[in-house]
Amino acid sequence: MTLIRWFRRLPPILLAPPALVLACNSDQGPGPQTAPNGVAQSYGQWAPGPYDTCPASVHDAYSVVGLDGKLYPTWHPPVDPATECRFGHEHGRDPRGSKLYGEVGNIPFGYANEQLDIYDPNGMRHEDHFGHKIEWENDVDMRIDDPVAGIVFAVRCDFLTKLHQGTHSKDAFTNNLHELVYHIQCTDRTELHITIMAAIGTPGEFERSCDQAKVVVGPATPANSPDGGGARIIPDRFCVDQLMLVPAGQQSQTFTALHESWQTSSVIRSVDGHGLAFFNPYYQVELPSRFHDPAVAGLVGRPIDVCYETEANGDQAHSGPCDQSTNHGRVTGLAFDDPRSIFNGVERHVDINSAIIHNDGGPTLWYTDPFGGHGRRQPFLGSIAQFIASLDNDRGFGVSGPAIGFDRYYGGTGSHAPN
Repeated sequence: MTLIRWFRRLPPILLAPPALVLACNSDQGPGPQTAPNGVAQSYGQWAPGPYDTCPASVHDAYSVVGLDGKLYPTWHPPVDPATECRFGHEHGRDPRGSKLYGEVGNIPFGYANEQLDIYDPNGMRHEDHFGHKIEWENDVDMRIDDPVAGIVFAVRCDFLTKLHQGTHSKDAFTNNLHELVYHIQCTDRTELHITIMAAIGTPGEFERSCDQAKVVVGPATPANSPDGGGARIIPDRFCVDQLMLVPAGQQSQTFTALHESWQTSSVIRSVDGHGLAFFNPYYQVELPSRFHDPAVAGLVGRPIDVCYETEANGDQAHSGPCDQSTNHGRVTGLAFDDPRSIFNGVERHVDINSAIIHNDGGPTLWYTDPFGGHGRRQPFLGSIAQFIASLDNDRGFGVSGPAIGFDRYYGGTGSHAPN
């Protein structure tokens, strides 16, 4: 019995629907544009920019109805196959190739945000459309960090995830709440289907990419954002000056300067505080279109602008990404959102890391708050249903997955920042 069929057997729940969704749209094309309970806040946010050729109506047709009866945006290709128009942004890997797609269906972007609006109307967290990114891999060989157990046990998993990871704006400098969707199903019966607002690191600050020094920026939105495990490691002007702008004859360390690493560390807990599940994928981005610059209005510096800079001592950027974007300096004045700039956040990968369950004999259906806490067997206002296998899979040694997505490029014709 698939998870979707399993959830369909539950009685209707209007205030706290399950996190898994009905796959209302087919593989053949865009989905429905109406829903019984109206549209989610995340729906209809996108409008075409000067480099985009798709109208908003084509974009909004890529939609899915959640079990709350609301319409949500979902994955679409960067170029619409029916009209060949360009959206200018991408959402990662097409989930229809995942072995989990038949059970999970199309992922509604912004579901956890929508439930947070209900759970805490004073703590709303609305995210832009561009940042929703999907990654998956089938039949992943998991690592077992024990020489004996590694011989005895062989575990393979199907993995599908979606994180809102915007890398074009100042949002993540301060805001640590980002929607995380996490699905994993393994041959040792490990299975999780989770949707939460993940608290990644400390609100109001981040760690800079080149040395992990703490950079305090300001208050987060919402102001009551909880402190979380992990970290948001983001490029800063200091890193750019140290590694991108170098003397003649030296090569810029552009990828080191600009690398982003969003290191999640999420726990699903019951109402008594018992940890039911733990997972900690790391989401990595190369060549984002922004870095933190406290000296400029809006705090956002643009890597493409650094390609044209010359310091008083003559230091400049000498790097492949700058050369490729500017045709070795022949193209001047590129804007950060010009499709010719490869500083667009398209190159990414995910470190799967660990998935641990402590739910032996417990129910597989838990209702938690949008942060994954206060888990109960019955729904409550603003809760999200989470599927957690009824087992303990922590054998006393580490089981973790490798990095995936290194060699994939998810952009298309006309892809550009913001993305």
